[in-house]
Amino acid sequence: MMQISLHAISYAASARAAVAMQAPAGRDALMVAADVSVVVIAVAVVVLAWNLTAVLVRANRLMAELRRSVSQNLGPVSDRARAISDNVEFITDALRTDVQRLNASVRALTDRLQQASDRMEERIEEFNALMEVVQTEAEHIFIDTASTVRGVREGARSIAVSGRRDEAPGTEAADVLAPRDG
Repeated sequence: MMQISLHAISYAASARAAVAMQAPAGRDALMVAADVSVVVIAVAVVVLAWNLTAVLVRANRLMAELRRSVSQNLGPVSDRARAISDNVEFITDALRTDVQRLNASVRALTDRLQQASDRMEERIEEFNALMEVVQTEAEHIFIDTASTVRGVREGARSIAVSGRRDEAPGTEAADVLAPRDG
């Protein structure tokens, strides 16, 4: 395999020499200029790669320093944010508990008010029934009293009329029982 490589190199070199002999003299200067320009470009690429590597190393150092600085500066801030978050969570839990208690109290109060309202309705219905009975009894008593008074009046009139007939004929019971002014 080594022989093939040497053979290929010697063949390439002889071909080049043959081309160089056939080319005019101006062409040699052009080839030298092309070779020089390739070398200059190669050197420029190496210098550019070296500078790019230096810039990347500096950027890496800067990023590491920035990470350290941020972790040092954000450490207390993140601790404070964690403490604030814990406080907010505690307040939220306390408020949730208070709202649940308030909700239970409102439900219990609503139930009590409903029971009181039901009892009040029953009592009002009982009172209305009692008032109907009292009114009916009062009407009966009034009617009985009026009837008794009328009976007494009629009886008194009847007695008065019969007693006047004995005393003075022509006077009527209405005159005796009529109310007097004065």
